[in-house]
Amino acid sequence: MRDNLRMIVFVVVLGIVLSAVIFAVNSFTAPRIAKNDELTTKRTILDAHAISYQESDLETVFSQDITVVKTADKTYYALKNGDIAFEFNGSGLWGPIRGVISLKSDLQSIKRIVVIHQEETAGLGGRLAERKYLSSFDGKKFAPTILILNRRRAAGDTEVDGISGATLTSKAFEKLLNEQVAEYLRGYGG
Repeated sequence: MRDNLRMIVFVVVLGIVLSAVIFAVNSFTAPRIAKNDELTTKRTILDAHAISYQESDLETVFSQDITVVKTADKTYYALKNGDIAFEFNGSGLWGPIRGVISLKSDLQSIKRIVVIHQEETAGLGGRLAERKYLSSFDGKKFAPTILILNRRRAAGDTEVDGISGATLTSKAFEKLLNEQVAEYLRGYGG
């Protein structure tokens, strides 16, 4: 009985000590993690707007070139020439896809898409995060939607070639982009 009581006390004390250590580590690292997330967002926004920067002047370039416009539930990153960018987030085939899309001042023409995170099949659907594939969207238009084609070659201003062997991922990405762009543009007042 006494051994059982000692074991229970030991486990409780160990749990309290380990919880305190985890809390202390979290308190120490939380500001650094938040700052790194902020810098990643700024890098991605500048990349989406095709603005050059060095790591040493990242925050200066961002504050000089980007105007952050917040509405009730959305955040936009605007340039003086009227180009905007915003983050998109939604479902792919196998998991979430998150990134940033920038549109030219006509609010239809794609300037650039940057994918930050995706969980699609490596070597197939995962290619949607590669710059080589994403560059095929540059200059295309949401008029009123973008189409990602898998059965024929893209020919029009609103068409992009799909990823060979990843038809369902391509369609999920198409749906995500069209829904997110429509939603963000509804809330954008310029």
